[in-house]
Amino acid sequence: MNRLAQIAVSLVLLVLVSGVGAVAWNWAPDRPVAELKPRWALPPSQFVALDGMLVHLRDQGLRDDPAPIVLLHGTSASLHTWEGWVAALQTKRRVISLDLPGFGLTGPFPDGDYRMAHYSAFLAKVLDHLQVERAVLAGNSFGGQLAWHFALDHPQRVTQLVLVDAAGYPRNATSVPIGFRLAQIPALAPLMDNLLPRAMISSSIRNVYGDPSQVSDALIDRYYELTLRAGNREALRQRFIQADDGQAYTRMAEIKVPTLILWGMRDQLIPPDNAERFKRDITGSQLMTFDSLGHVPQEEDPASTVAALLAFLDATER
Repeated sequence: MNRLAQIAVSLVLLVLVSGVGAVAWNWAPDRPVAELKPRWALPPSQFVALDGMLVHLRDQGLRDDPAPIVLLHGTSASLHTWEGWVAALQTKRRVISLDLPGFGLTGPFPDGDYRMAHYSAFLAKVLDHLQVERAVLAGNSFGGQLAWHFALDHPQRVTQLVLVDAAGYPRNATSVPIGFRLAQIPALAPLMDNLLPRAMISSSIRNVYGDPSQVSDALIDRYYELTLRAGNREALRQRFIQADDGQAYTRMAEIKVPTLILWGMRDQLIPPDNAERFKRDITGSQLMTFDSLGHVPQEEDPASTVAALLAFLDATER
């Protein structure tokens, strides 16, 4: 074998070894929920049997609150994204947070239906189970879309609406996290079922923060491990496949409850012009923006954002 051929063989072997090493390093099959509970379902977490699922939720604070605050997280997040808000609210109100189906520890819908109407019906069942007749609904991103959908489907059950960088209008993102982009490529599904580079999760979180330096290793761990919950990766793919919501946003003007819109001005996933559309379409709504924050302002700066919520509730409940 001549010198050139030897070099070529060596390069091929190097590529193969590197590829095997990369697969081994990023090998991450599904993890059973029982394995994740000890770290991510600490008290006061509970699991409620509904629709063939064990729904992970927390029900905290005052028990005699006539209109509890219900917190709805965004895509690939979990109830933990609201921990800062819950800490500030639980001495004043009853606060309910939950892992929506397909995310966190709750895991996938058994029937694989991830359309918004199904989520809205599911949320009604959660409130029925918890004996909540009327609630303040607050949602971030996808959770915000669920909140305003629920307000349209069940207007009598919503006292106030809080939309935090909410989804709903035709997408006009200027930057999309790499994890979301890959989840929308069908050909990668078999590979992504067992591979999950932690660096990809890190990049995706930093992409949605206004100040990426605030993203800690502990935060990355949480998103990474909960993504591995059995069934969540397939659920995410199905969410994107079934995400077409038609023209539901054209009904936004039907929302009549007091509405607060909170927005991070550095949000590239759902840019701030969406906030202006919500404000225009929901009569009497209030808009507050945060110059230094990104797509998850309630997580990035819970103190400032929950202060805006409390002022809104105080003003609209007098």
